Amino acid sequence: MAEEEKPRNRKERRAAAKESGKPVEAPTKMPKMKMTTPDYDARPAKGTTLLDIYEEKKDLLSKGQPFDDKYADGLPRGESGNILDVGLGDNEPIGPFGNAVFWSVCLAMLHFTLDVLTYNQYAQDIIWPAIFKRSGTILPILFLAIYIMKSELAYKLGILRQVLFLGVAIAAGCYLIHAGNAYGYFAVMKQAPPLGTLWVYSVIELDLWFAVASLAFNAGFMLWNGYTVF
Repeated sequence: MAEEEKPRNRKERRAAAKESGKPVEAPTKMPKMKMTTPDYDARPAKGTTLLDIYEEKKDLLSKGQPFDDKYADGLPRGESGNILDVGLGDNEPIGPFGNAVFWSVCLAMLHFTLDVLTYNQYAQDIIWPAIFKRSGTILPILFLAIYIMKSELAYKLGILRQVLFLGVAIAAGCYLIHAGNAYGYFAVMKQAPPLGTLWVYSVIELDLWFAVASLAFNAGFMLWNGYTVF
C-alpha cells in the first residue's frame, strides 16, 4: 500500500488536523522576513509629502499670504509651476482634422437643404443631379476653410478670429437679405445656398455676444431698408 501523501499547503494541513483531531504542528523554520510593527512616528529623511505641502500652504493662508496670482487661472500645472498641455478644450478630442470633417459634412447637408428649399420657394422642378453636384463641389472648399479656422494658429489670433467671423456674418447676412428682396428668382437660387451656409457657420463660430451683435446688425439692416423676410 502506498504511503499517504502529506498535506501540501496550509489548507490541506488544517483539513487533515481537523479529521485526525491533532493540532497543527508549529512551524520548524523561522520566516525570512522579519515580522515587526512599522514605526508610524518615523518621517522620511528626504522630500515632502502632500500632507506637508497642504499644512505649509494652510499656514501661509492663515497668515494672509495667498497663492501667487499666476495660479488663479485654475489650469493644471506641473511641479515646476508650468502649465500642462491641455489642448484646445472642446476641440481636443478630434482635433482640427476631425472638426473639419464633421462641420464640412454638416454644412454641405445644410447647403443641400437650402438648395432644395429655394427650388420649392419658386415652384421650380428640382434638378437633383445639379443640386448634388453643387453640394459635392462646396464640400472640399468647406473642409479646407474649416480646417484652417480650427487650427491652433487660428485660435492663437484670439479676438481677431472673432472679429473676422463677425465681419463675415454681417456681410453674408446683409447681402443675403438684400439679394432675396432685390434680385430675381434665378439669382436668388444661385446665391442663397452658399451665402446661407456661410452665414450660419460664421454665427456658430462666434461667441455669444458677438453672435447677438451680428444678428442685431442684420435685423437693423433689414428694417432700415424696408426689406422683409418672406
